[in-house]
Amino acid sequence: MATEQAPHWHRWAERCESILANAIHSRADGDARLAEAMAYAALDGGKRMRPLLVYATGTALGASESTLDIPAAAIELIHAYSLVHDDLPAMDDDALRRGKPTVHVAYDEATAILAGDGLLTLAFELLGQAPMAPPMIVAMLQTLARAAGMQGMVAGQSIDLAHVGQSMSLEALRQMHGAKTGALIRCAVQLGALTANADATACAALDDFADALGLAFQIRDDILDVEGDPDLIGKTAGKDAVNAKPTYPALLGLDGSRALLAELAQRMDNALSRVPADTGELARLADFAATRAH
Repeated sequence: MATEQAPHWHRWAERCESILANAIHSRADGDARLAEAMAYAALDGGKRMRPLLVYATGTALGASESTLDIPAAAIELIHAYSLVHDDLPAMDDDALRRGKPTVHVAYDEATAILAGDGLLTLAFELLGQAPMAPPMIVAMLQTLARAAGMQGMVAGQSIDLAHVGQSMSLEALRQMHGAKTGALIRCAVQLGALTANADATACAALDDFADALGLAFQIRDDILDVEGDPDLIGKTAGKDAVNAKPTYPALLGLDGSRALLAELAQRMDNALSRVPADTGELARLADFAATRAH
């Protein structure tokens, strides 16, 4: 499949951007500088992979774009907060993100911490106001909190930091990235399915797809850290090796990592074939995740 972006993606990304901008700027009267730092972190950049997955899943199953706007924006706010905190000196200590200085470099470390906190809490405020029945909102809040917290993304980051300079088995690496990267990607697909009231059979197939997608996305990230163009990937390349972080290329080599990507692509195709809907956009997003240059 070609990795050219589908027309829907641009429209979906614009819808999400509009919700994010309004959510942040409408609350700027609390602290204008904080809102500026939050906007700097969340707007005008990034692949919007997680919101696109919300839209692609939900629309495939019959949900309207308008009902998917808030869940899509909420998960992107969580992703943006995680990047701000991951880049901090106490964690990955990165100076470049999305082709521009990281938030703690552009502002200061304290502002970056608070901006991340603001993005995190805004995600749940926004999702709590979604125009849906209360039981649906509660289910979405629980799904997002679980994926972002101590059983998901936060746990993955903690494990990652604890294993810098240490060897990991392939299974341990898979589990770590299933939490650090995969949890939010699975959550994006789950939010889309929840919005569309998908049945148990479709949800199970979509979760299998999303589990493979999260791993594929991380493997491709690891490969790009080795051989990616910094001008395209928008961040410093080679930092994983410098910091002795466990990665798929370090464990399997580049050829082994690409072979695993091919296996995951087949698994994703098989999973989508079990979904009784037009999953073309999800297939295109999967292909993009596994073959992207940035």
